[in-house]
Amino acid sequence: MIVRLLFTLGLTLFSCGFVVSTATAQSMQADPAPEPTEDPLEGVNQSVFQFNLKVDEYVLRPIATGYNAVMPDAAQRGVHRFFRNLGVVERFANNLFQGEILDAGQEVGRFLVNTTLGGVGFVEVAEPLLGWKENHEDFGQTLAVYGVGTGPYLVLPFYGPSTVRDTVGMVADGAMHPMSHFLSTIQLLAIRAGTTTTRVVNYRSMNLTLFEDADRYAVDLYGSAQDIYLQRRAQQIQE
Repeated sequence: MIVRLLFTLGLTLFSCGFVVSTATAQSMQADPAPEPTEDPLEGVNQSVFQFNLKVDEYVLRPIATGYNAVMPDAAQRGVHRFFRNLGVVERFANNLFQGEILDAGQEVGRFLVNTTLGGVGFVEVAEPLLGWKENHEDFGQTLAVYGVGTGPYLVLPFYGPSTVRDTVGMVADGAMHPMSHFLSTIQLLAIRAGTTTTRVVNYRSMNLTLFEDADRYAVDLYGSAQDIYLQRRAQQIQE
């Protein structure tokens, strides 16, 4: 399954997971391919890629399997929504930076509704009740909107596929989080380590079967993961 190739990388991260459904992956296949991205660090990227696969195989998946055994599906989905709700600051700011004023305001409204009526975000209330969908935008997309090129392709340890532009964007998004301005560096790292590990384990547990046949469906797993990531990012920017 082609969507598994992205999950193999994205779900080993200790920050935002790259969320891709099967339907999204299928729709991307019909889209024109993005401009070729430089990969001058392919040798290093390949090594990091294999490292990330081992992390998933020997660390993340066993932990997620145990977590899945004791955590009901409904609770896992609630935890996932809770963490999505916490990303309101980055989504609000990047919608604002891109001139999407209404979407930025809607993100604030979603946060207030889901936090107050949805048990701090564990239950999605804003979309079914008011039709307010999440408008996911990150700083990597904002840089693209302002004409910044992707730069070379990168595979980051634990974080998976990226580019120079998206790596810069990821750092900027992290700096936007309110905790960055009120906690010491040690406190911030400790809290982020705990919350992001929980988020990734929870998300991985929701997608255990997506990894079983990755090698069977791709002759070049590294190249397939790269293509899927770049196509997905191109699609997000176009939208």
